[in-house]
Amino acid sequence: MSRLHGYKDTDVSAYDNIARLYDPWSRTVVEDVPFYVEEAVRSGGPVLELGVGTGRIAVPVAAAGIGVVGVDTSAGMLEVARERAELAGVEVDLRQGDMRDPPVEGEFPLVAIPFRSLLHMETEDDRRAALRAATKHLTPTGRLVFDVFTPGADDIADTHGRWLEREPGIWERADWNEETRTLILRVRGELDEAEMSLAWLSVPEWKDLLRDEGFVVDAVYGWFDRSPWRGGEDSVWVCRHERNS
Repeated sequence: MSRLHGYKDTDVSAYDNIARLYDPWSRTVVEDVPFYVEEAVRSGGPVLELGVGTGRIAVPVAAAGIGVVGVDTSAGMLEVARERAELAGVEVDLRQGDMRDPPVEGEFPLVAIPFRSLLHMETEDDRRAALRAATKHLTPTGRLVFDVFTPGADDIADTHGRWLEREPGIWERADWNEETRTLILRVRGELDEAEMSLAWLSVPEWKDLLRDEGFVVDAVYGWFDRSPWRGGEDSVWVCRHERNS
């Protein structure tokens, strides 16, 4: 099940409501951290992370000696990220803004969009805007790395319309619409609650969209261990722009 950063055309992010709940909610999700740290180290830095959230990826990247500029819509999540970086004794340049038009100048050898955050780009225009923003901020030899998911029938059947306790005292409900390929995700704790929406594409559709936006796909992994994608729900993408071909 996805835990994602919310994007809406508003000054208030849905994630502000659960900023203090987010890390306990996602505490067992650690498998992607070494992958993104490795990609960051390989790039030499600095890294632009879009959808930085509470710094779950950015802080370990900074701890590995790589500079990070992190962008997120949620002021509450960024506040937690600053606290997390301070506790870890590292510096992360955190900025509030939208991944479709991040408040950033310059180019980066790596643009990362972890934790399925691109699924909050719910329309074709949104997705293209985010990819074009990434292109704008890539160095000539830079790479875009992100992960997304396409839900399987079993996952939808097992979770649709049900409140499930994901962590002690933290409940999650997924309402899937297979016709529109959208999901309303609700999260609640003892005091906090939020509702987020997202939309998914198939792997072939992602390939077509990336190609249309000028990207060359170097790898599509099925998991963060770099095993090839073989039709599963998760996909991890490593891309470069065609200007580098």
